[in-house]
Amino acid sequence: MTAAEPPLRGYAVVDLSTGIAGAYCTKMLADAGADVVKIEAPEGDPLRTWSASGAETRGHGALFAFLAAGKQSVVADPGDAADLAMVDRLIASADAVVWSRGSRLAAADAYAPAAIFARHPHLVVTSLTPFGLDGPWSDRAATEFTLQAWSGGAIGIGRGSQDRAPVHVGGQVGEWLAGAYASALTLAFRERALRDGNGELLDLSMLETQVLCLTYYPVTYQEMLGRPWRTERKPTVPGVAQAADGLVALGCGTAQQWFDLCAMSGHDEWIDESSDLTITQQANLHADELYRWLREQRVDDVRDLASAFRIPNSPVANGENVTGMDHYVARGAFTSHPDGFLQPAHPYRIGEVALHPPRPAPRLGEHTAAHRAAETRARPRVAVTGDGDGGLPLRGLRVLDMTTFWAGPSCSHALAMLGAEVIHLESTRRPDGTRLIAGIPATEPRWWERSPIFSALNTNKAGLTLDFQTEAGRDVLKRLIGTCDVVLENFTPRVIDQLGLDFAAVRALRDDVIMVRMPGFGLDGPWRDNPAFAYIIEDASGISWLTGYPDRNPYEPYSLGDPNAGLHALSAVLLALEHRRRTGEGVLVEAAMVDAALNVAAEQVVEHSAYGALLQRDGNRGPAAAPQNLYQVDGIDEFGRDDCWVAIAVADDAQWRALRDALGRPPWAMDPALDGSAGRRAHHDAIDRDLGAWCRQRTGDEVVATLWPAGVPVAKVLQPHRQTELEQLAHRGFFARVDHPVNPASLHSTLPVRLASGPVRWHRHPAPLLGQHNRQILAEVGLSDAEIDRLHDEGVIGTEPAGRRAPAR
Repeated sequence: MTAAEPPLRGYAVVDLSTGIAGAYCTKMLADAGADVVKIEAPEGDPLRTWSASGAETRGHGALFAFLAAGKQSVVADPGDAADLAMVDRLIASADAVVWSRGSRLAAADAYAPAAIFARHPHLVVTSLTPFGLDGPWSDRAATEFTLQAWSGGAIGIGRGSQDRAPVHVGGQVGEWLAGAYASALTLAFRERALRDGNGELLDLSMLETQVLCLTYYPVTYQEMLGRPWRTERKPTVPGVAQAADGLVALGCGTAQQWFDLCAMSGHDEWIDESSDLTITQQANLHADELYRWLREQRVDDVRDLASAFRIPNSPVANGENVTGMDHYVARGAFTSHPDGFLQPAHPYRIGEVALHPPRPAPRLGEHTAAHRAAETRARPRVAVTGDGDGGLPLRGLRVLDMTTFWAGPSCSHALAMLGAEVIHLESTRRPDGTRLIAGIPATEPRWWERSPIFSALNTNKAGLTLDFQTEAGRDVLKRLIGTCDVVLENFTPRVIDQLGLDFAAVRALRDDVIMVRMPGFGLDGPWRDNPAFAYIIEDASGISWLTGYPDRNPYEPYSLGDPNAGLHALSAVLLALEHRRRTGEGVLVEAAMVDAALNVAAEQVVEHSAYGALLQRDGNRGPAAAPQNLYQVDGIDEFGRDDCWVAIAVADDAQWRALRDALGRPPWAMDPALDGSAGRRAHHDAIDRDLGAWCRQRTGDEVVATLWPAGVPVAKVLQPHRQTELEQLAHRGFFARVDHPVNPASLHSTLPVRLASGPVRWHRHPAPLLGQHNRQILAEVGLSDAEIDRLHDEGVIGTEPAGRRAPAR
């Protein structure tokens, strides 16, 4: 079979962004067939000269080449009327514009996002800014590093250890996550534009993307249970561990996995199913003995044992070793760029649909002359008629959500908030795993309904229980599949294969169905049946490698591996829908978690294969700013500890001068050697000593009040459950209160975007109770009341976990 054409063929995108986030957004669109015209000022996008290792790029850096593949480059001088007229023509004839600050052209009033959208309401205009386009912080200085601090992501869910400063997630991950969100949301509102001709202004906040991807719904957790998710920093156990011949990663995401690890290491006496301690607490109790045992084992032996026990495991990847790992070689996970370096393949596979292979990036201004000479026609002007919730872009789409925990439900949750009808499938024998991880004792009434994580991930969904291990359950499931546009699952491949529900079987039930499979490591390859949780995906992709201190094992971020997979799966779903719209064909989407992670960690592979540079973790320092670090300030935190910090990141010489002036121009800061970034990087230790001493004498609020108005990127290192205290989030209404029939009304995070014309509400219904909509959904697929009662009596459906089944009613 020949490959189908790219799904976005003919889709015109004007790229007015600079930096990684906008570039990754438009790369994903270009790879799917969009015609992306990158408009640059004469000096070009700074990303052209960027190298995280400081390698000589000669104006055509490898990361830029990766991100700009297949795009066109047009140079426009903001002072040249003819150039501006050309830009106006390009925008008027486009379908979408992606914008961020950072260039002289984007700074012009005429090219502000609101101005572009006012002139061309057919456009989907996607704006990427640190805090959003309006609000009290909209014009404040920020970097990816300081945003992690404000979001709570620098402390995350206990990452690091209490004897040192908190540690940020390395690799500029916030930029990549914002780009992935921007791509998915642009595609979603394209669906609405195709339906009614109306575009949208998408005001995306990078702070909000970090809240969603680097923390685990801490506000909802605090509000529902009255306590924070984590109160101190402790390395995950086992996490990344030292074996006899290298590093190995092991994880325990469930009680069963901890019990299996106890047995695997020869310590059955550690197993205590009656303990009041959480699995995390039990693991920490035996950490020293477990690490002693691991230091005596070979990496390969540990991984073989862990795989046999079905314990999540992986090698610890970095830019040097990851391309040679047997699983990635077998799957073709890396491919060659025309410039001669290696890069990750696409973050998803969409049946026979052709996504573009690596293509050359444009030279600066390569396509200017052609576009000056071209005659482009403006799209017809349409009136914007936003209608509140009626403007939801995915209304009419029916989704069967067979996923659990975080990765899959984060994809289906976004679909539900964007208007799709989503049916969340569980069983009474195996409820969604997030119902079980809140630490609610089983003695509490309806304990399974009280998980803040489940509540935060599943608003707007309908709840169905169905034991499809039974013949009756499988029969009902097949009926249901026939009514759905999209079927989404994240089991290990062997589970679906054993059930006989592969794509061929599902397509026989509905010919145009889109089946989205989200295995951890993909549908083939040596690791395909390995269980995968967020942290293992982070280890296996290189994300962990850049997180932590150089003299310690890497720390697992323990967060973004899941939502990042969900984000990329969301884009894949929308591309598959576009393919179906054009061809009428259903398609299998393979959105492996690790493929998405390899893409947001791409810079490591690109740097090593292009320049021979192995990027390393460096605590809280990073390649994009100097100085960059967390500095301790005066104060006692809410837990009674001398543990308060601020993040400061100086991204350019102007910010350094602003910092110097705000400090009162102390002699140490006036050394001419510090005037340039290279000098500041060379003297980072001395700057940390003196800047740290200044911070230590002040509270975090005092440091922020001194530096931020001066234009220095600075942030308090926030405990995640304190996110509601940020006035910018309050201004944008990022948290919305959601009622619930069992739990107290609580604040829930929304999507990281505000819109010009609606919708105005993201959460329309609370997360479903277990099996809440059984009768309604089963009646819709043709079952009588008597048949539904029989399924209940036989335990095929239910509204309580197995063993607690209530009488049918």
